[in-house]
Amino acid sequence: MMEAARTRTALAERRPAWVERFGLPYYDPWMLVAAIGLIGFSCFTLAQATSDDIPGSPLYFVLRQMTYAVAGLALMLAVARVDYSRFRELKVGIYSLMIATICLVFVFGAAARGSRRWIELPYFRFQPSELAKVLLIVSLAAFVIERTRRGSDPRQTVRLLAIGLAPAALIFLQPDLGTAMVLGVITLAVLFLAGVRWTHFAAIGAVAVAIATLTFVALPAVGVSVLQDYQRERLTSFLNPSDDPGDASYQVNQAVIAAASGEKAGRGDQSTQTELNFLPEHHTDFIFAVVGERYGFVGAAFVLSLYALLTWRALRLLTLSKNLYGTLIAGGVAAMLMFQVLVNVGMNLGIMPVTGITLPLMSYGGSSVLVTFMAIGLLQSIHVQAQLSRKGSRAFDPVLR
Repeated sequence: MMEAARTRTALAERRPAWVERFGLPYYDPWMLVAAIGLIGFSCFTLAQATSDDIPGSPLYFVLRQMTYAVAGLALMLAVARVDYSRFRELKVGIYSLMIATICLVFVFGAAARGSRRWIELPYFRFQPSELAKVLLIVSLAAFVIERTRRGSDPRQTVRLLAIGLAPAALIFLQPDLGTAMVLGVITLAVLFLAGVRWTHFAAIGAVAVAIATLTFVALPAVGVSVLQDYQRERLTSFLNPSDDPGDASYQVNQAVIAAASGEKAGRGDQSTQTELNFLPEHHTDFIFAVVGERYGFVGAAFVLSLYALLTWRALRLLTLSKNLYGTLIAGGVAAMLMFQVLVNVGMNLGIMPVTGITLPLMSYGGSSVLVTFMAIGLLQSIHVQAQLSRKGSRAFDPVLR
């Protein structure tokens, strides 16, 4: 035992200064492997699938995705270097920032395809609804801890539910149904981990069913539409994809054809659905269908394995975290990742509605990549602080230096 301890001490003394400075010995290496593997495979897939999308610029999407990846990794390291518990003290400011950035879209947002979701910046299109995912996790977890100490009566649950669903409602008005759904799932996951009574969840479920009935049945019957026509078609077209193959069901049908045609090992450069642009949005929403067509079951299994690894390491932090705040953050991030992967892969396979939810670290997009790496940085911060708390040291936190 003493010999092993001396060996560890000797190895620690040999580490370069920059290794200790960034706290790399305390990181979760498997989480890093999963994240880097996904973004690396994303760049590789985009290089194969988008070479003819922009005339004269075969690496247009790849170079930008690589830039987002480098910036995302730097952001992850920066977030991981800070003790996540400090965000709890800033919950009001973080929540206010989230609401403010979402509202900015209604004033300065660029309209595209009937929605207003982005703010055009030099060399970058910023999507505040993506940032809202992480900001909601950090702030809602803090509000939950504060308010559940006062009891778990229905009024407290309603207040917390309102805090979580208020930004979701604003995002829904942009309209961005997919991201609004992600925020709703994050809210429910944080409340569940906080120990909210099952009777409260039963009431929430009953209200959700009533709202769905009004939205899809009662109100349309009297000529009132809550959802845009294209939103309603996207949500229901996967149930009967053959009813309107040239319009509402086109995306679903093409994605299913692409994913199924890859069979075991994929079609490689013979991937006609992608190469001939039959598959729409093949660099964003339907990149998993591209993976299925080009690399077959092997490629799809590889991607899903990386997501399984990333999710497992996130869920592992539920028990490793040094406090409840870390547990709630880890649970919120895990729920965000799992829901996005489930819905995106499901809509690529024709078993889930098309909601515009991206595949984390695989789909092309700056805001999505940066926010996902930020969320992974939070997970790494939880892991780092758990390791340091075991050793009784907090010297790594740069805020305390």
